[in-house]
Amino acid sequence: MNAPAGAPPRRRLVILRHAKSAWPDGVADHERPLAPRGRRDAPAAGRALVGADLRPDLALCSTAVRARQTWELAAAEWATPPPVRHDPRLYVADVPELLATVHEVADEVRTLLLIGHNPGLEELVLTLAGDSLDDALDEVRTKFPTSAIAVLTWYGDTWRSLGPGMALLTDMKVPRGKKEPDKKTRDKKG
Repeated sequence: MNAPAGAPPRRRLVILRHAKSAWPDGVADHERPLAPRGRRDAPAAGRALVGADLRPDLALCSTAVRARQTWELAAAEWATPPPVRHDPRLYVADVPELLATVHEVADEVRTLLLIGHNPGLEELVLTLAGDSLDDALDEVRTKFPTSAIAVLTWYGDTWRSLGPGMALLTDMKVPRGKKEPDKKTRDKKG
């Protein structure tokens, strides 16, 4: 996507839904940790971000344990992890709350990573994307599962100017980590 002459700078909003969480008895929703699959998928999400050259200038992360763990495991894939700010407003935020948080981001930030929860993140992608490359928008409409990454690109002088339908959804992927064979399977092979 090439900017027209004299266009404002290109900005990218990268949205990462937290990895698969566990549901332990007696644990409050905010405190739920990642499930084993989530602990495999979060680093895979980090590798996907690194591989696509999507290093953010800033990451905004929900304070929920599963979101923080997703960030920690994904960020470990960078040689030097990007700066992060944990924001309690991102926990169970709806589109207006998410957009208000994005609007507060400093203008120097060109690539922003947002780590949070559904349904808010999926609805934010659908609200901001006026169009998409390939069938990315249809994929988000179908499902935005755990560990999903959506990349929205737009041109703007400030984050405050980002609004509905202004961005192009350039990518949507769902990285998955490989499950290690269990001991019984390994024993049968060896």
